[in-house]
Amino acid sequence: ITEGRFGEINEAGIKFYNNLIDGLLLKGIEPFITLTHIDFPQELEDRYGSWLSPESQEDFEYYADICFKSFGDRVKYWVTFNQPDSQVKFGYLTGIFPPSHCSKPFGNCTYGDSEKEPFIAAHNIILAHIAAVHVYRTKYQETQGGSIGIVLNGAWYEPISNSLVDKLAAERARSFTINWFLEPILHGRYPRQMQNILGSILPEFSTTEKQKLKQGLDFIGINHYTSYYVQDCMFSACEPGPGTSKMEGYCAQSSQKNGTPIGEPTELAGKNVYPEGIEKIVTYLKNRYHNIPMIITENGRQDRTMSFKRIHLRNMLM
Repeated sequence: ITEGRFGEINEAGIKFYNNLIDGLLLKGIEPFITLTHIDFPQELEDRYGSWLSPESQEDFEYYADICFKSFGDRVKYWVTFNQPDSQVKFGYLTGIFPPSHCSKPFGNCTYGDSEKEPFIAAHNIILAHIAAVHVYRTKYQETQGGSIGIVLNGAWYEPISNSLVDKLAAERARSFTINWFLEPILHGRYPRQMQNILGSILPEFSTTEKQKLKQGLDFIGINHYTSYYVQDCMFSACEPGPGTSKMEGYCAQSSQKNGTPIGEPTELAGKNVYPEGIEKIVTYLKNRYHNIPMIITENGRQDRTMSFKRIHLRNMLM
């Protein structure tokens, strides 16, 4: 649906995905459908600025409705967004993902405001998620019998020391990543740490939106690849780097401590395998969000040999 709610439906696209879903089921594979992962129709980016405009919420709701209607009789698992936290960080803070918005010192882009746009985009994505969930629950869930959730980057953040400030920094790192989206969707508000640091930069939810937001998913999808050490930069001096800015919660992130890596290094720099991390993030979310169902949606490592991949999976499951 390249032109949103005012354009035509691509029937060839509907046919393609119908055939794909039927083919999966024929092979005994359960379809697990993601509605969007990073991309956005260029037509709507040009028309109103995609996720920077509230219009994006209406177009996403319309798109989701068509997908539920067309495929929901065979699809039992729906994901609204895959890693929207990465989408807004790299699309509107550093500018390395589309639509390539940023401002100095975060990047050198033609357009953008790294101090405001990530939070506007995230706000509209959260409300678009809720709009899709509302459509599914009110029109389709009872008859189709499926569930709907969101998939987020589930990196684990380990304090680099036992000091109170580093422990608080690790929690801030979670507040500015996974809880940035889960706290509003499940509790109707942004994390307290984000509110305290960002103040009026954070958009506000209306009373009606807050009511819709609470319990706005059936499951949490976790993409877990790695873990990081975190050092406080709010009360301590830090060299500029990942996580150290106000927009990221003043918490420096590193894959090593005193030259020793967290977990086992891989061929992808900074993406070390730390099996304890997946257990810690799942346990943390279980306790914080009162045992909401969780699904590990992505996990793995970059390696040329299958033997290391088998070892990786074994360690993650132990």
